[in-house]
Amino acid sequence: MTSGILNINKPRGMASFAVVSLVRRLTGVRRVGHAGTLDPIADGVLPICLGSATRIVEYLVGSPKVYAATVRLGAATDTYDAEGAVTATGDPSAVTRAEIESALREFEGEIQQLPPAYSALKYKGQPLYRLARQGKPTPRQERTVSVYRMELLGYEPPLVELEMEVGRGAYVRSLAHDLGERLGCHGHLEGLTRLRSGPFLVQDAIAPDQLEEAVNRGDWEDLLYAPDRVLESWHAAILAEEHSRDICQGRLVQLAVRSEEAFRLPLEAPCRAYSDEGEFLAILRHRGGGRWQPEKVFAGPQISPDSA
Repeated sequence: MTSGILNINKPRGMASFAVVSLVRRLTGVRRVGHAGTLDPIADGVLPICLGSATRIVEYLVGSPKVYAATVRLGAATDTYDAEGAVTATGDPSAVTRAEIESALREFEGEIQQLPPAYSALKYKGQPLYRLARQGKPTPRQERTVSVYRMELLGYEPPLVELEMEVGRGAYVRSLAHDLGERLGCHGHLEGLTRLRSGPFLVQDAIAPDQLEEAVNRGDWEDLLYAPDRVLESWHAAILAEEHSRDICQGRLVQLAVRSEEAFRLPLEAPCRAYSDEGEFLAILRHRGGGRWQPEKVFAGPQISPDSA
């Protein structure tokens, strides 16, 4: 069965779920999912997982993302982006580059962030954006997110050009809104491009029409990345035949390690496992003392959905 990851360059104006539907229609693969929603206003890297690679989504969603963002100072909106209704205005003419640089430093590190009212987060089973569209209250709670880097690329009032690297759950729309509030003139997100998601780069991404052309030629599967591409920063284990068989049957195994550092890995540390022929077998979790438990198995006997 077809399995792998497509690095799609999502066009602006197209919803992420529409890209999934397009990939499903073009390729004929039914098991398809994206790894990290991009708003319609945004473009750039949208990894699409097919077949058993959909079981990698959670690790890809958790990986750092790099964005290029344009913030328009002088107006706040209810959606925190250019598609929303203006809720407040201010005069950004006196804002200096030095003030923006100083404000950006306050957003780096682990910060408390309030998600937008128009977001896919749920309250009592309902997406917040649906409640917001109905004019109902949208209860939100601040949460801790990681901002690894905020860099000012350019400033031509009222537009601020930024590049940032953020962790899971960080909303760039909220960062744009909060920057405007910090500068005292309001602001919202004018444009957004995802430059990187995990190991996938925008310069390597393919447009939907390029995928369609590859499907028509019959060589679209050459565009797939192996599922374990997402896990390349993890430790790896090469298993002999007996251990490979045990792993594929879901059994805990005791593995010899080649370094003291590997032996001292913390509990629950992940590891990718391969056969001695190089086949990607499974994701393992460290249970202590060199004992490893299969978490997800990608080769050998099929496992039940509950253990996936």
